[in-house]
Amino acid sequence: MTQYEFRPATRCGGPCTEGCAEVATNVPGIVALRDTKTATVMQFTVQEWSDFLAGAKAGEFDVVE
Repeated sequence: MTQYEFRPATRCGGPCTEGCAEVATNVPGIVALRDTKTATVMQFTVQEWSDFLAGAKAGEFDVVE
């Protein structure tokens, strides 16, 4: 089993006492993401993760009300 070294997202502001996102980049070619409430791990390729971040920064996922 892969041993990820997760760290909290910058916006969490420190140790996660409630639910927050954590990311691991210590496995070559893989970015892993988990929610601390559920501990479900999602894996992405580096390219998929880069594409997601670019889309988020460009507002692609903004909610329009």
